[in-house]
Amino acid sequence: MAWIKIIEPKDATGELKKEYSAAVKRAGKVFNILQIQSLNPKTLRASMRLYLATMHAPSGLSRAERELLAVVVSRANNCFY
Repeated sequence: MAWIKIIEPKDATGELKKEYSAAVKRAGKVFNILQIQSLNPKTLRASMRLYLATMHAPSGLSRAERELLAVVVSRANNCFY
């Protein structure tokens, strides 16, 4: 149960619905980390642009190395993600 008010995917409209649809296309579902940003779709969109640029744009690090760094940082912070 989230402590932060969220808009469920089934209730999304407009800009948020587009962001949720993109998430489903990209990952197969709308993860909670996206839903907690649902009250501000512009923030959600900006957050996803940062994530996609960080994880998928050309870099000196491979995709696997970036994922490995994300896992290590999340583990060090006791973060589910």
